[in-house]
Amino acid sequence: MRTRNQKHQEDHEHQAHRRWDGPPEAFGFGGSRRGRRGGPGRRARRGDVRAAALALLTERPMHGYEMIQELEERTDGVWRPSPGAVYPALQLLEDQGFVTADAEAGKRLFSLTDTGREEAAKLGDRKPWDDVTAGIDPSQFKLRDALGPIAIAARQVAIDGTPAQQAAAAEILTETRRKLYAILAESPADED
Repeated sequence: MRTRNQKHQEDHEHQAHRRWDGPPEAFGFGGSRRGRRGGPGRRARRGDVRAAALALLTERPMHGYEMIQELEERTDGVWRPSPGAVYPALQLLEDQGFVTADAEAGKRLFSLTDTGREEAAKLGDRKPWDDVTAGIDPSQFKLRDALGPIAIAARQVAIDGTPAQQAAAAEILTETRRKLYAILAESPADED
């Protein structure tokens, strides 16, 4: 028969090994770890890749990977379409006569044709990457960006730290977790 203390220890170990699905999708990296774009625990919002390519190419000719980087940058990391989404969209645009692709140093440089400029003009002032981040509070980006360096530092202490340093880090993280839950426990009326 298990003692109460043994059961508590087993429950704690089970929780420690349970997969963490991350924060909500609005953070740009929530959701399940398997089968999602952007790496472990990351789920990007989907955007209109075709419209985004047209809009980006109105600014200047670009390579496919350059477009991916631009979209990631313009959405603060919320949307980073995969090459498997971008290149088929560019191929479709090329097939439709909206873009041309010139080989430059082994890379394809895409630019708009005259009909492509007309098609892009139909988008008006709409920027497809803004649709992806619509409704996301900028403070969520700040919180997301603060988490990565903390995880890296904790991992570094776990790998290179002495047992005393690791124990001190565990204490800090435990206290931080408690404080974060205390924030959630506060009444929304308590906000300034």
